[in-house]
Amino acid sequence: MLGRDRAGFANGWDAQAARGIAEGMRDLEGPLLPILHAFMERFGHVNDEAIVLVADVLNLTRAEVQGVVGFYHDFRREPAGRHVIKVCRAEACQSMGSEDLAARLERALGIEFGGTTSDRRVTLEEVYCLGNCALSPSVLIDGELHGRADEAKILAAVGER
Repeated sequence: MLGRDRAGFANGWDAQAARGIAEGMRDLEGPLLPILHAFMERFGHVNDEAIVLVADVLNLTRAEVQGVVGFYHDFRREPAGRHVIKVCRAEACQSMGSEDLAARLERALGIEFGGTTSDRRVTLEEVYCLGNCALSPSVLIDGELHGRADEAKILAAVGER
């Protein structure tokens, strides 16, 4: 489970712990994704130092590791905020107002998609289909699915109202 400090933020990077994770998993078949997921679980992000470390442990190039980190949207390069809001921007949710909702959230939080508020309370991300089309627009708030989402409900859920 992701460690949290007293303020609720992900614990910082620990190179020694990261090396232990990577070396402990390197003998798995196809170890790169499991190691990266373990880093996300433990540290909340995969930074440049993590990429170098994984490349070293697995005898890969940094470009190979970076390519995987960059390809999968669930791998963050920097720690997320205390709360993560993921807004579905697929067609069904668009038809039910998710684009307007997305614009309202950006204005209310003062950040763009992919950003985190300066106080690190909220990270705003986009996803394409949460499989909850009948209850569009849909969002994930800290991993919990919400249907028929609106600005007031979302901001209340993350303590911004």
